[in-house]
Amino acid sequence: MAGNESALGTTTETGTRAPQRGPRSFRPGIGVARWLVLLALLALWQLGVEAGAIDPYFYSSPREIGQTLIELFSGGRIWEHLVATLQAAVLGLLIGFVLGSLLGWLAARYRWVAEFVEPVMTLLNSVPRIVVTPMIILWLGIGLESKIAAAFLLVFVVIFFSVYTGIRQVNRDLVDRVRILGGNERDILRHVYVPSVAAYVFSSLRLTVGFAFTGAIVGEYMASSRGLGYLLNFAQNSQNAALMLSTVVIIMVVIMGIFALLSRVERRAMVWRDEH
Repeated sequence: MAGNESALGTTTETGTRAPQRGPRSFRPGIGVARWLVLLALLALWQLGVEAGAIDPYFYSSPREIGQTLIELFSGGRIWEHLVATLQAAVLGLLIGFVLGSLLGWLAARYRWVAEFVEPVMTLLNSVPRIVVTPMIILWLGIGLESKIAAAFLLVFVVIFFSVYTGIRQVNRDLVDRVRILGGNERDILRHVYVPSVAAYVFSSLRLTVGFAFTGAIVGEYMASSRGLGYLLNFAQNSQNAALMLSTVVIIMVVIMGIFALLSRVERRAMVWRDEH
């Protein structure tokens, strides 16, 4: 398959090579500048509260948020909520990824599947899935299953279209070249379809991670006795701005951590893109 790899490399060079990714060209000075801007905004926020220009009842303050975070973690209150949300979001993400990828693959490979599935998925994509969450809770109850289902529904459609589009956008000349050079279906899958689909999937994974957490948290917010969504609901009902913003900070940090992990996985999985 050396000839096939050469053909792929030539095509990549001449027309389909993706631009260099951000992390490769990241400059340390930019990261320092971002942290300085963030610290400056937090300092202005705190000064505004102390000067009476910002009402801490509605907006809290960085100091109160920091104290609330320390209390949540030192007292151990946060762990059961964090684990519950992570469990629902990750399971919904994994199930949605597997089933969405499988259905997208089948629809792209078999025309009769596409003719049946594509209109349904397009219709489902046009419906705000968050609106369906109350029905999911009604059908599955307030337990973990409904939170997983809410996360799954948000992820499933995005992954389906990513895989479906990725396979349909494959250059048919590449497939023909692999066959002419003696490649079988396994070679076509490895050298043509997987690289093409991987670019689409990784570009959508960041979006689907946020969707998975959105589905889990919205489900917990509507009906649950634990989870970060439950904490948000409790903070709102008790008008505790510090707890609400602390929960938002935790959600942001968790998602950023997952993004960092996905970036490392992407760099390893897509190393072929920088070798040509």
